[in-house]
Amino acid sequence: MWPKLRKLYLDGNTYRKIAEYSTLRKAPKLSLLKIQECKHNIKTEHSQPLKELEQISQVPPADFEVLQNVTNTVIRGLASDSTDLKGILASKIPKEIEKVKNFRKKHGSTKVGEVTVDMMYGGMRGIKGLVCETSVLDANEGIRFRGYSIPECQKLLPKSPNGGKEPQPEGLFWLLMTGEIPTRAQVDWLSKQWAQRAELPSHVVNLLNNLPSQKVHPMSQLSAAITACNTESKFAEAYNRGIKKSEYWEYVYEDSMNLIAKLPVIAAMIYRNTYQDGKGIGAIDASKDWSENFTRMCGFDSVEFTELMRLYLTIHSDHEGGNVSAHTVHLVGSALSDPYLSFAAGINGLAGPLHGLANQEVLIFLTKMLKELGENAPDEKVKEYCLKTLKSGQVIPGYGHAVLRKTDPRYTCQREFAQKNLPNDPMFKLVAQVYKIVPPILMETGKVKNPWPNVDAHSGVLLQYYGLKEMNYYTVLFGVSRALGVLASLVWDRAFGLPIERPKSMSTDDLIKAVGYTA
Repeated sequence: MWPKLRKLYLDGNTYRKIAEYSTLRKAPKLSLLKIQECKHNIKTEHSQPLKELEQISQVPPADFEVLQNVTNTVIRGLASDSTDLKGILASKIPKEIEKVKNFRKKHGSTKVGEVTVDMMYGGMRGIKGLVCETSVLDANEGIRFRGYSIPECQKLLPKSPNGGKEPQPEGLFWLLMTGEIPTRAQVDWLSKQWAQRAELPSHVVNLLNNLPSQKVHPMSQLSAAITACNTESKFAEAYNRGIKKSEYWEYVYEDSMNLIAKLPVIAAMIYRNTYQDGKGIGAIDASKDWSENFTRMCGFDSVEFTELMRLYLTIHSDHEGGNVSAHTVHLVGSALSDPYLSFAAGINGLAGPLHGLANQEVLIFLTKMLKELGENAPDEKVKEYCLKTLKSGQVIPGYGHAVLRKTDPRYTCQREFAQKNLPNDPMFKLVAQVYKIVPPILMETGKVKNPWPNVDAHSGVLLQYYGLKEMNYYTVLFGVSRALGVLASLVWDRAFGLPIERPKSMSTDDLIKAVGYTA
């Protein structure tokens, strides 16, 4: 165990002190005084893990399991100072592979659920058939990124050093990749890395500038540009050259880092070409983070809007592995298509109206209501409008979710942002009014499992407020964000050596025979 720590760039002195500390779990008679001495001998610059060590004074000397857990916490804290993301992954991957290997050896044939006929006809809802390490969606809690809820991520992830209050997406990407909350230095390193990797190949620039942008949908432009970038794929080049399967992840990592770096440039070009007569986007500024470079290239200089974009790009990044875009990237990647081709496929899935266009539908619904009822309409009028919408056979867009059974935490954090920054905006006030009125109406019908708002019920209103009014572009923003989650997952897919995905399908006649159905 200890020699591996050297690979994580611990200096020799810290290494010796922690090694000395680790011997405590083998020495039950060591006094608390000795424990305290070892604790204070550890270098003081590692203040975060030292805070966690404070609990050691309450640990009975015989409680070795707790003592070992505390020791391991210190080790992780000290090791996490490195900005070598690839090196940190290289140290984690063998342990995770071994954990999965041992788990499958013991429980490979253990059943984790069942499949019903309704599941097969109903979009495979509820079928447990995928592994996703980066995030898990709980019906009652909402999304957790590597075990951290959205409020926890808002609190723990680094913010912009220029007075920022929202988490930087770079920090979330580090968390998704490593399972660890990053330091300020690690987030800054990612910002600089992405700035350095952002340049587009000339043929991709020419492609975007020559597409008839008034005819080609922004998502089609995004998909085409990402696909064309695969000429730069390190993975495709290495695979054609011949590499070990155990090395696949390293090249997928490089492609993923490069692709994430290029996405704001591609997206900004699409915005300028489509809505601003091809106005230039300017150059990437290495002193700015990923989000600020993106907003500046799109022509926005509002500090508040950049903060909103940091929040938006963070919370839309991942939603476990079963949604259309995430599953598509995983599926196409399982065929060993490179990350550019895999992510382009996911973008095409995201472009579908049932996946990535929902916030546009919400905005259209709210705009029509505001136009018909006027500002500051009484609750009764809003209720009548919503009831009329439902009675006409339509749904209230932005309400309900395939998995969630409570208010989407992604909605909540956007609501809190609006309360702080645009409390008197007429559209926000209407959103808040609908939030109060619609859930009870939906519950009264008895037909809706989740009457609460999802992420799409709020995002469009915020974008409109800050001047990004082109609704057809909103899914491009979603796509830029979603890259963080699905590409982190793709790196781990190749690290685990997951095989090509190939589930079994059945015909209706075969199902009828299988269940013994007779008409």
